[in-house]
Amino acid sequence: MLEPAKRYAGYTAYDYLEEGVDYRGFAYAAQVHRVPPYAGLDLTADQAARAERLLAQETVISLHEHVQVFPADMGELRDHIRQGREPTAYEGLARSGLTAVFDNGMDGTCCISSDAGWKYQDVLFDLGVRMADLAHQDFVVKGETVADIEHAHETGRIAHVFALEASTMIENEVDRLDVLYGFGVRQMGIAYSEANTLGSGLKERGDGGLTYFGERAVKRMNKLGIAIDISHSGDQTCLDTIAVSDKPVFITHAGARSVWPTNRMKTDATITACAERGGVIGIEAAPHTTLSPDHPRHSLESVMDHFRYCVDLVGIDHVTFGPDTLFGDHVGLHDAFAANLSLGQAHAGVEYDKVPYVDGLENPAEAMGNIIGWLVQHDYSDDEIRKVVGGNTLRVLSEVWC
Repeated sequence: MLEPAKRYAGYTAYDYLEEGVDYRGFAYAAQVHRVPPYAGLDLTADQAARAERLLAQETVISLHEHVQVFPADMGELRDHIRQGREPTAYEGLARSGLTAVFDNGMDGTCCISSDAGWKYQDVLFDLGVRMADLAHQDFVVKGETVADIEHAHETGRIAHVFALEASTMIENEVDRLDVLYGFGVRQMGIAYSEANTLGSGLKERGDGGLTYFGERAVKRMNKLGIAIDISHSGDQTCLDTIAVSDKPVFITHAGARSVWPTNRMKTDATITACAERGGVIGIEAAPHTTLSPDHPRHSLESVMDHFRYCVDLVGIDHVTFGPDTLFGDHVGLHDAFAANLSLGQAHAGVEYDKVPYVDGLENPAEAMGNIIGWLVQHDYSDDEIRKVVGGNTLRVLSEVWC
């Protein structure tokens, strides 16, 4: 884990407001050293220096994270979410080495905010509050264009890209996409595990594919310049979206079903179709997702088994990382919302050892540093590492965001 970035001046979320007067305060999880550092990398001095250089000098992009910090007591999670003011983890991000991060604040996920699920006005409120906080500091800045990411790299900042896990909140109103784009949203999923008006999610019994309205929405996203994510969509909906889209699409956070046979992973056909149209898959690391037979206890090694498989399948130009980590107890989050998330259906019939956290990929502050260390340890070239930690994503964004 790095020392704090020089540009970071110590700002904490909502410093401009008064806790207890303007908003309800909570005790939050530690952003740094919540769990022991990863001990699985055994780098030589030269390898460690090379890894540090690459993390510091290259454009490093995480294609999928949750950069808010969660309550220390996950029993308070629902109350925390309902009060509508989730804090960005500036201290942790300052140690991440990231140039840009796609932040999926859980907007659009099935029923996360309340028993009624995310509504359009809920999402606009959440986005607006988060953006107001960003505007009061100068280290983490809104990322809406490739130029914003390049500027962040040049000036020692982090470009924060607002993203939504699904498009559920647009219901049947395609013009809502324009409003979300105007708010700064630059990436959206099709469906989050449960079906919506656009298509099917991966936890449904059947998959009818992309709907006619879903096709309209995809075309509008293409015209606006919103990157499309199919990570939580059903198999047929994924293939339909890839075929219908005029621009490459992302699988921002997933792995290969051929490595670990759950619906949360993507088929070879989906990964290949995505790559053939110019897209990229980001390898996932949320707890109990990207497991492997060789490393069934979830860790960095399990995740990299999926990385190697996908590189062999579609080539290194079409693979990157979307670790899907957060600041706090990710396993506790899954437990709290087990009825709403896809893990039960996705893991049906597959046994696995439950872990308290994913060793080596516990949070955004450590994820990309350990990934780069692993790549260096396994003799990937600088050019190869440059591609998979940011270059491939930038190539797609240059086409999608134009």
